Amino acid sequence: MDSQKMNYNAGQAKGQAQVFCAFMFKEKTTTMMEKASNVAQYAQESLQEIGQQMQATAQGAAEAVKNATGMNKQQ
Repeated sequence: MDSQKMNYNAGQAKGQAQVFCAFMFKEKTTTMMEKASNVAQYAQESLQEIGQQMQATAQGAAEAVKNATGMNKQQ
């Protein structure tokens, strides 16, 4: 095999390797972005749930104070 043909084959192999690496990088990046999005969604839902629980607790505490002080009686 002459050196020109070997250089051509080496260039082809290098090009294919670069394309493969770019593809794999894109796949990994896409997977990582999807996972990050899932984590963000889970965190958002968890924070909303915690906020609702805190709001319910605060409302319950306010009602308890009203009941204890007699402010919750119907006139």
